[in-house]
Amino acid sequence: MGKALFYHLTRSPAEALLPVLLTKALAAGWRVELRGPDAARLDRLDQQLWLGDGFLPHGMAGGSHDARQPILLTVSGQEAGNSPSCLMALDGVEVAPAEALALDRTCILFDGGDAVATGRARDQWRVLTGGGIEAEYWSEESGRWERKR
Repeated sequence: MGKALFYHLTRSPAEALLPVLLTKALAAGWRVELRGPDAARLDRLDQQLWLGDGFLPHGMAGGSHDARQPILLTVSGQEAGNSPSCLMALDGVEVAPAEALALDRTCILFDGGDAVATGRARDQWRVLTGGGIEAEYWSEESGRWERKR
């Protein structure tokens, strides 16, 4: 089933795109796992999601209500207890092809100004497409998000 969308960030940080993607995922009826590399990164995202322009209901993994969270923030390697249909992966965290196949959508956001992050995204593209995942590449290079072919 799975499909992976790669978001090449060149004009704005992931924090600017995440509310848009999370809102669309919730509108589609999906539960979301937002996976980051470490607790400090997730703490900053947690603050932003509560204090941003719109309300995005979410929780940090490890709480007593993980299963009820529409958006669950997890550290790489941590179990997502909310049965997500969508995974949003930040900062090059691991996403296995089998995992992506089981989801409706996998979104990989990466910083195009960081050569290491871009290289990691290219590796993830090869691994996921090699594992049978349909993938799309999106860029904001022109000033708005466009699907590239």
